[in-house]
Amino acid sequence: MQTIPRRRIGRTGPETGVLALGSWHTYDRMDFHDAVAMIREAVDHGIDLFDVGVYGFPGMPPVFTDVIFSALVRAAGLRREDYLLSSKLWLEGYPEHSLRDQLINALFRAGAEHADLVVLGDLRHDGVDLHRLVVDLAGLAQEGLIRSWGVNNWSAANVQTLIDAAAGEGVEGPAIAQLKYSVSRRSIPDGAPFGRIFAQGVTLQSSDVLEGGVLLGKGVDRQVGRDPGGIRERIAASAAELAAIAADLGATPAQVCVAFTLTHPANTTTLFGATGLDQLRDNLAAVELVERVGAEELRARVAPLWADKDAVDPEGP
Repeated sequence: MQTIPRRRIGRTGPETGVLALGSWHTYDRMDFHDAVAMIREAVDHGIDLFDVGVYGFPGMPPVFTDVIFSALVRAAGLRREDYLLSSKLWLEGYPEHSLRDQLINALFRAGAEHADLVVLGDLRHDGVDLHRLVVDLAGLAQEGLIRSWGVNNWSAANVQTLIDAAAGEGVEGPAIAQLKYSVSRRSIPDGAPFGRIFAQGVTLQSSDVLEGGVLLGKGVDRQVGRDPGGIRERIAASAAELAAIAADLGATPAQVCVAFTLTHPANTTTLFGATGLDQLRDNLAAVELVERVGAEELRARVAPLWADKDAVDPEGP
C-alpha cells in the first residue's frame, strides 16, 4: 500500500506524514464503525498525526470527539506507537489555571499518557508572560508529558519572542506554527516575517485549507474560523474559478487546495477534517497531484485565487 511522504516537526520533533487528521466536532457526528474504518485507513496510508483537542467551554453543549477518539484507536487495533497525538492548550485563564492541569485532563479524555505535540491556542490578549510560558512548557517536556510544542495563528513577532526566551533558558522552543494557509489565504505563511521564523527551524502546519468548505462552494453561512481581512465573501466568489482550475488539472477542488499547501517549503503537515472514507481518499490523492503537476506549475495555476494579498499584515495577528 502506497504511503505518503514524511517530514519532521521542527528541528528535533518526531517525523510525521505530510497530511494530518483533525477532529474538531468530527467524530461525534460520525457513525462509529465508519470512523474506525477511516482512522485505520488513514494510518495505513501514513497519516499518523491526529489533532485531538478539548473543544468544550463553559456554557456550551458538551462535546465528546476527543473521548470518542480514544475508543476509535482501540477499535481500529492501533497501538500508541502507531500514531502521534496532537493536543490543544488554551491560554484563557493562564497562568491561574495551569497548563499542566489542562493537559492532564486532555490526555485523560483522549486515553493517552503523553502528547507528541501540543499547540497553544490563539493569543487573544496582551499580558501573557511568554517567558513563563516557555518555562512551563519545558517543564511538561521534562516530565515526559509532551514531546514538541507549537502555536496556532500567532504573530511572527510573538513566535520570535518564544524562540528567544527558549534560547535564553537553554530549552526547546516552538517547533511548529499552525497557520491558516490556502489558495486564498497566503499572505502570512508566504510573507517575509514568517519566512524568518521558518529559517530558524520552526516548521508549518497548514490549517483551514478549505476555508471551512467555502472554497468548495458551500456558502459563507457556516461555523468556520475567523476571517482576517474580511475576505470571506471574495473567497466564496472564487469557488467556481477553483472548480474550473481543478477540472483542467484532472483533480477535485479539495485536492487542489490540499496539494497547494504541500508546496510550501516549510510545511511539515497539512491538517484537514474528514467525515468519511471518500473525503479521506480524495485528500490522499493530493499528494499524487503535486507529483504529477509539479509544485511550481501548481502554484502558478492557483495564483489568481490569492484573496488576502494586501488585505492582511504578513506579520500575522
